[in-house]
Amino acid sequence: MGKLVYVDATPHSVSLLADLDCPDGMVIHSGDPDRETLRDLFVDAEIVWNGHTYMTADDLDAAPSLRRIIFLGTGASSYIDMAAAEARSITVETIRGYGDQAVAQHAIALALSALRQIALMDRSLRAGHWEPLAGREFQDLTFGIIGMGGIGRATAGLAAALGFRVIGWNRSPLEDTPCPLMSLDALLGTADVISLHLALTSETAGMIDADALGRMRRQAVIINTARAGVIDTPALVAALSADRLGHAALDVFDEEPLPPDHPLLSLPNVTLTAHAGFKTDAALRRLLVEALARVQ
Repeated sequence: MGKLVYVDATPHSVSLLADLDCPDGMVIHSGDPDRETLRDLFVDAEIVWNGHTYMTADDLDAAPSLRRIIFLGTGASSYIDMAAAEARSITVETIRGYGDQAVAQHAIALALSALRQIALMDRSLRAGHWEPLAGREFQDLTFGIIGMGGIGRATAGLAAALGFRVIGWNRSPLEDTPCPLMSLDALLGTADVISLHLALTSETAGMIDADALGRMRRQAVIINTARAGVIDTPALVAALSADRLGHAALDVFDEEPLPPDHPLLSLPNVTLTAHAGFKTDAALRRLLVEALARVQ
């Protein structure tokens, strides 16, 4: 095996890797590298682990020995210039399944927080206001899942266990599903909670646009733990600002970290988390173990 470099290890990853059997000579860079540091790390690497670092064609040009990028997750195309990698005969691998339960649980947590107005009451109490807010009971509501892959299926099971009526939609036909499937239009118009579990592709980019948002129930809650690009963010902000949508609970954003002046931050009917859906000890350990298995 050639030189292996992990370009953007988090403190959490570093602590877990200390207990795992890493290859001799593996370089682990802790933190987010700037462009110069990234290219220095690249210069003689043959295999790179990438957790969340943007890699442009120019970056890849600085890596003449690079042959494999193992992206620690599923959304490689959101961070890596895939066409440039292909042109340079660099294979890009992704790792699936490690975080299905973690992300599904986070989606459910966001949904419950929105339905019971937990985040809003927390913010209000910290500001010195005591206002008990009414919530909604789960057994009275329909939970719609858009995208019935591993995470969508796990979310369906959790939602059903909590008493929701669960419905789903998938881009391609499925034979075995944990809930009834219906058309996208029917799901948008029926569900009280809509949870997105789609990869970002040319087909799904911006699919939750102003028209789709307008077809949702007025008090609907939309959850996004998938990719920000699936939603037209300005259209979402407009719908939330006009009270045409009940609540948005989001873990992913067009720009990360979220800029301090972003309009989502000023809306009361929004719950936000910092792209943390997959971050559990168990999920990260599964991810790292699989990544190590790829380079043994």
